[in-house]
Amino acid sequence: MTGDYVVIALYIAGMLGVGWYGLRLAKTKSDYLVAGRRLGWFMYSGTMSAVVLGGASTVGGVKLGYTYGISGAWLVLTIGVGILVLHAVFARRLVRLKVYTVGEMLDLRYGGNTSAVSGIVMWGYTLMLTVTSTLAFATIFKVLFDLPNWAGIAIGGAIVVLYSVLGGMWSITLTDIAQFVIKTIGILAILLPVAISSAGGFSGMSEKLDASFFSFTSIGTDTIVTYFVIYTFGLLIGQDIWQRVFTARTPAIATSGGITSGVYCLVYGVAGALIGMAAHALYPDLGSAQDAFATIVERLLPTGVRGLVLAAALSAMMSTASGALIACATTTTSDLLTKLGLKNSETGEVRRNRITTLVLGLVAIGIAMIVDDVVNALTIAYDILVGGLLVAIVGALFWKRGTRQGAYASMIAGTVSVVTFMIIDGVEANTPIYWGLGASLLVYLAVSFATPRTSDSILAVWTSRLNGGDTPTPIPEQEPSSA
Repeated sequence: MTGDYVVIALYIAGMLGVGWYGLRLAKTKSDYLVAGRRLGWFMYSGTMSAVVLGGASTVGGVKLGYTYGISGAWLVLTIGVGILVLHAVFARRLVRLKVYTVGEMLDLRYGGNTSAVSGIVMWGYTLMLTVTSTLAFATIFKVLFDLPNWAGIAIGGAIVVLYSVLGGMWSITLTDIAQFVIKTIGILAILLPVAISSAGGFSGMSEKLDASFFSFTSIGTDTIVTYFVIYTFGLLIGQDIWQRVFTARTPAIATSGGITSGVYCLVYGVAGALIGMAAHALYPDLGSAQDAFATIVERLLPTGVRGLVLAAALSAMMSTASGALIACATTTTSDLLTKLGLKNSETGEVRRNRITTLVLGLVAIGIAMIVDDVVNALTIAYDILVGGLLVAIVGALFWKRGTRQGAYASMIAGTVSVVTFMIIDGVEANTPIYWGLGASLLVYLAVSFATPRTSDSILAVWTSRLNGGDTPTPIPEQEPSSA
C-alpha cells in the first residue's frame, strides 16, 4: 500500500498547492465567484465535467451497474442529457446576463425581490449537495487507511474547504482541471479496460451474467423517467451548474464547451455501468453493491495504480463538493445577505465571501459527521428545487407574459405541493415532483394572465442584457399599481 499512500499524498499536496495559487488570482468579487468570466473552451469543458460527475456518478454509477447491468447507466446519462440541453438551449442567454445567481436572474426578469424566495430554496439545495458530497469522502479514506467515517469526512472536507476559501472559483477551477485529467485517466483509461479484460471481455461477461444485465430497461421505465425529471431538470436550474456557465468567456465557448462536456458525461455513464457489470461477473456475492467500486479497485489493480484510481474517485467527490460549497456561499451572500441590506465594497465582498465559504464548509462537515444517510434529504432538496423553481425560471427565459406575481405564486404552489405529497406518499415516492410541477405550471399561467404585464422598463433592461449589454443596469422595481 506504500505506493498508494504516496500517490494520494501527492494528489492532496497538489490540490492544496493549486488552491494556494488561486489565492493570487482572486482579487475581485467576479474573480472569486465566477473566475473573472474568463475561461476558455478547454478549461470550461473540463471544469463543467468535473463538477457534474461526482461520487454519486462514480461510486454510485458502478453500484447501479453491479445491480442492474447496463441500464444502471441511466443515472449519469440523464445528467449528461441535462448538460447537453442546458448548453444547447440556455447557455448563450445566461452568459450574456452577467449575473451571479439564479435569483439575480429572476429579479432582473420579473423586477422586485423574487430572489428572496428562490434564494432560500437554492440555499437548502446547495447545502444538502455539499453535505452528501462531503459524506462520500468516508468511503475512500476507509479503503485507504481504514479510518472511521468521521475522520475521513474531516480530512476530505477540510481539504475542499481550504482550497475553496483561498481562491474561490479560481482555485476550484484549477483543481477541477487537475481532477478532470486524473478522473479520465483513472476511470476511463485504466479501470474500465482492466475490469472488462479481467471479466473475460464482453463474451465472458455474457456467459456469467443474466441476460437482463444487457437490457437498457431492466432498471425500470418508471425509474428512468424519474431520473430524467429530477436530474435532467435539476441540472437545468441548479445554482452550482449555472455558476459554472457564468465563468465562460463568451456565449460561444459556453455552448461548445458544454456540449463537449455533455458527451463526456454520456461516455462516463456507460463506463461506470460496464465496470459494475464486470465487478458482478467477477465478485457476484458481495454483501453490498455499494462496495463494488472499492472491491474491484482493491483486488484488481497493483499498488500505485490503485492509488491513482482511488485519487480519481476522490477527485470526482472533491470537484462536486467544492462546486456545491461555492454555490451555497454565493447564494447566501448575493441573494440572502444582500436582501437584508448587508452590502459591501468590492474588497469587502471578497472577504465576506471567503468567511461565508469557511462557515458553510464547517457546517457541512459537521452535518455530514452526525448523519449516515442523507439520500432522503437530497431527494427532498431536488424535488423542491425542480417542483418549486423550474417553471418560474423557464418562464422567465422564454415567456414575456409571465409576471412577478405569477412567479411568486408558482414557486409557493410548487413547493407546497411537493411537501404535501411527500407527507402523503412518502419522501421516496415519484408523485411529489409531478404534482409540484403540475401545480406550479397551472398557477404560473393563471396568475400571470390575471395580473398586469411586466412593465416595459423592466423588460427593456432584461432585453438589453440578453442582447449583450455589458454594463449591469440597476433593476427597476415593478410599479406599485401593477404589483
